[in-house]
Order: sequence, then structure tokens, then C-alpha cells
Amino acid sequence: MAGELDGMKVAVLATDGVEQVELERPWQTLEEAGAEPELVSLESGTITAFQHIDRGEDKKVDAVVSVADPEDYAALVLPGGVINGDFIRADADAVAFVKAFFDADKPVAAICHAPWVLAEADVVRGRRMTSWPSLQTDLRNAGATWVDEEVVVDGNLVTSRNPDDLDAFGAAIVEQFASASSDGDDEDE
Repeated sequence: MAGELDGMKVAVLATDGVEQVELERPWQTLEEAGAEPELVSLESGTITAFQHIDRGEDKKVDAVVSVADPEDYAALVLPGGVINGDFIRADADAVAFVKAFFDADKPVAAICHAPWVLAEADVVRGRRMTSWPSLQTDLRNAGATWVDEEVVVDGNLVTSRNPDDLDAFGAAIVEQFASASSDGDDEDE
């Protein structure tokens, strides 16, 4: 896995209430593959991660979504967490940021409650995907075909259900992001 994503700048969009393991494990996977993840959030400073319902660690924010440019990033990761997903989907700048990745056909990965943001951005219609089970009605109502699988890849979108799926989620992220990177190698030159 080392080197597959060398130099790829990846936005990781999260705010207070993000599920800590769903932020840290994909981040570690990205770094091990050579990517350069940046924490993009609703405000500058730090965010507080959670371990389910218990307060976790504070994480330093690298960029604020209202001024972050999606063109600066090759891919997007959306970690879960009930509070995180709800706050992100309620922020118009965050929703527009997410939608811009789909408009540019860049790879996006979302786990657990993060697909709420995808439904809000109106980018799930006609897609096959998964999430935390309680989101299945929301995703179906937004036009997705929801399935209960460890990881689902549909075009440029990778989705997963929960922390138990993080190994498969990480492997799918690296595979999809590397594929997208090799497809677009000549575009930036």
C-alpha cells in the first residue's frame, strides 16, 4: 500500500462529534499510502472527536470549509459520527464543498452517518451504497439503493457501515483513490 497515493492531497471533512476511530484510521491509511490528508472543518481551531458517546481527543483543523477550495484536493473522506454527520449536513458551505467533488468526478469515501451529507448534497440518486443502518430510509428516499454490506463501491463513491468495516473501507479508499489518480495523471500537467 505504501506509495500508492504519493503526494495526493485529500480533504477529510469533519467537525465536533466525529467518530474518532472513523477519523483516525482512514487518516492513517491515507498517510501510509503516501497521501497528504488535511482536516477541513466548519470553523478554525480544533474539533472534538468522540468515541461513540464519550468525549475523545481534540484534533487540529487545517482548513475552514467556507474558504477551502475543492479544486485543491484530489479526493474527499467523510468520517462518521451522529453529531458530526448532522452538523456537516446542516452547513451550506460544507454541502457545497461535498457536491463540488461529485461535480468534478473526484473520488469520495463516506462511512457510518456521513452519507447523510451525501443525501443533503443530492448526490446519491441512482447509486448503490451502504451506511449505518438507521440512515437507510433517508438514503432510499434520496434515490439510492441501500445495501447492508461491509463496503460498497459505486463509481467514484466508496461507502461503509461502521467501525467494524474500517479495514475494508481503508483498502477500498486506497484502491479507488489510486485508480482515480492514475486516470487523471495527465490532467494537471
